[in-house]
Amino acid sequence: MKKQFTAKLEIVGINPFVFIPQEILNELFETSGKNKSPIPVKGTVNGKEFKQNLMKYLGEWRLYINLTMLKDSPKRIGEILEILIEFDDSDRTISIHPNLDKAIKENPVALQNFENLIPSRKSELIRYINNLKTEASIQRNIDKIILYLTGKTDFFGKKIK
Repeated sequence: MKKQFTAKLEIVGINPFVFIPQEILNELFETSGKNKSPIPVKGTVNGKEFKQNLMKYLGEWRLYINLTMLKDSPKRIGEILEILIEFDDSDRTISIHPNLDKAIKENPVALQNFENLIPSRKSELIRYINNLKTEASIQRNIDKIILYLTGKTDFFGKKIK
């Protein structure tokens, strides 16, 4: 069920977004079987493919438009965008790097805190390590994540609560 619409690019805080028309939202709710965020979607913005999540914020459903979806999106507020959207039922599971998995499991405090993280924060840490190129940078950042998970330091300004 691909649905096309146009929408004005708006911004909340520093985050560019578009509102989704209600009739399209209703179809996405029905297709996905849920009406709580996040709802995985895919499509195109001005012809460029994307995978993203629909999110509800301040009572409104939004499709956030990041820089990979639309070049210079924060500078394009007010522009009318052509959007094609559909529910994305593909598996979005990302595998944890074996060295990160081992380091977390070897430290009971780190393991407990990792298990208590919200899913998006877990994914953020896993993706961060998976995107590193050298073994040295992977290990250096795994060490930082373990310090973070044991409450000894923050990680990119975030602290364990």
